[in-house]
Amino acid sequence: MTEIPLKLADVLADFELITDRNERADYLIDIADRFKNVKVPPEIATQPYDEARRVPACESEAFVWPVEQQDGTLRFYFDVLNPQGLSAMAMAVILDETCSGAPLAQVAAVQPDIVFKLFGKEISMGKGQGLMGIVGMVQYEAKKRM
Repeated sequence: MTEIPLKLADVLADFELITDRNERADYLIDIADRFKNVKVPPEIATQPYDEARRVPACESEAFVWPVEQQDGTLRFYFDVLNPQGLSAMAMAVILDETCSGAPLAQVAAVQPDIVFKLFGKEISMGKGQGLMGIVGMVQYEAKKRM
């Protein structure tokens, strides 16, 4: 069985230590503040975006772009059109920081249920589906290139 990217495993381990719901929310907001670092640059895509890049079921209108790197890995870029979509922004940052540049087999091994490890089991069904959709698109793009 292929392991997930080490950086992602480390992030998941950090989140396991957070038991307070408010502390988890604050930490995710801090992560979302780094969204500008993963936002799709104009040389990759401009609005209106290709609907093929839209994350299904995401209420925050998230989009994902994989860009092939010279070493055979992918760099992921994102956009979240809803300015209140902090959860989607945090998920995008986590995926970029842990999966961009990782071996494709490791990215393909990332399961959408990591959403519950990051955001907690009490996340709403709608938000959970959208966040799992973001993870699923990243996973799909890696599998497609293997």
